Amino acid sequence: MLKSIILITSVILDFILGDPPNWPHPVRFIGTVIKKYEKIVRSVKWLDLKIGGFVLTVSTIATILVLSSFILYIAGLVHPFLRTAIEVYLIYSLLAAKCLEVETMKVYKALESDDITKGRQLLSYLVGRDTSQLNKEEIIRGAIETVAENTIDGVLAPLFYLGIGFYFNIPVQAILLYKTINTLDSMVGYIQEPYTKIGFASAKLDDIANYVPARIGSVFMVLAGTVLGYKGKKGIQILIRDRKNHKSPNCGYPESAVAGLLEIQIGGTNIYFGQRVYKPTIGDAHKNLEPIHIKDTIKIMYGSEIIMVLFMLVIFNII
Repeated sequence: MLKSIILITSVILDFILGDPPNWPHPVRFIGTVIKKYEKIVRSVKWLDLKIGGFVLTVSTIATILVLSSFILYIAGLVHPFLRTAIEVYLIYSLLAAKCLEVETMKVYKALESDDITKGRQLLSYLVGRDTSQLNKEEIIRGAIETVAENTIDGVLAPLFYLGIGFYFNIPVQAILLYKTINTLDSMVGYIQEPYTKIGFASAKLDDIANYVPARIGSVFMVLAGTVLGYKGKKGIQILIRDRKNHKSPNCGYPESAVAGLLEIQIGGTNIYFGQRVYKPTIGDAHKNLEPIHIKDTIKIMYGSEIIMVLFMLVIFNII
């Protein structure tokens, strides 16, 4: 019962509150730890950066897990309710559905007002690609891809690891482990310089961590899209056909699900750190990209989150 209460409360808090900018947030702290360790690793001139990347990854994960376990232990000594309250806060703050909606809807509103310059700027806060020369359709594509990918990274994968953590009675440590890996990847896991070597370990570990959630989550996304009235059959077809049309072994899955459901085409070439990176297209261009497709992708995100939560509640009652 307590597991279900913590899960439901955390999801509802995320839906209502999102991420208030002045509230303490574990991901910001994780980012600070990563920056400090990266600086230390880079300062050791004799250390190969690829090996240093492994040191960075292990050190960051160990620091976050030890510190969080210590905080929860001390809180439990004070009062079990305090420990539970901290667990709820940390879990809620590590779910990103509301934040993702708020930030991408800013892009949507800018494009609805035909403010391309503002749309580029707002998208630049969400993606690693260069947005300075993007046209309207490319901005829409970037926003859709961000919501699709982060439906896994920011919503479904954290819930997946939370469920595993509940089974082993370490829910916070499990979700923090995933978010630490994911944050490492988002900060240093690039194939372009200056991160090619130092980010190798983080990128590979993130690929491993997302392998199962991306595949389960993309199925949930198709189910959610079908329930919401989008093209479920097309979603399945494009998921099967185009799931590997991405340099990432995982990102193609949620992007294919969304592209099929909405009958649009995404993917293609982008510029990262001044380097042109070719990516295959995903989906068929039955419809031109429009700002409304950003809203549609957000609906699919929330629908798949609800399905995931219901699935977890059923599992909790079984085990």
